[in-house]
Amino acid sequence: MEVIERDELTVVGIAIRTSNADEMDPARARLPVLWQRAGAPGAFAHVPGRVDENLYAVLTDYESDHNGAYTQILGIGVRTVPRLPEGMVAVRVPAGKSLRIEARGPMPQAITGAWQQVWKHTESGGVPARAFTTDLEVHHPAGADLYIAV
Repeated sequence: MEVIERDELTVVGIAIRTSNADEMDPARARLPVLWQRAGAPGAFAHVPGRVDENLYAVLTDYESDHNGAYTQILGIGVRTVPRLPEGMVAVRVPAGKSLRIEARGPMPQAITGAWQQVWKHTESGGVPARAFTTDLEVHHPAGADLYIAV
């Protein structure tokens, strides 16, 4: 884990509201369906202004902390917000200080392991403390990088 200054990013994608408790219960988990939709061929082909080939997961609108509900938007980075395709939303991920954690290896195990590091840091009162504002996962060919707002 290292503290870095992350640049601003705008993401256009699909959103759900969930909680970690819901995601631990296969009957209530909503993230697998979201990832399946986002991984479908051409899922974001109709969104103009794509900045790269990465897939972004934005975690925002935290109800409280890692025990509360949050919104996850799964999508692509764009230069400007286009006219949004039906069923999609846009979110601005503000620049700011973040804890950066690398997730490498087979997915989803690697990303789960990275989030477990984040939860351990949070629950142990790690410094710097999480802000619970807007967190970001950047998925790329080498794996994923988490940027946790502090």
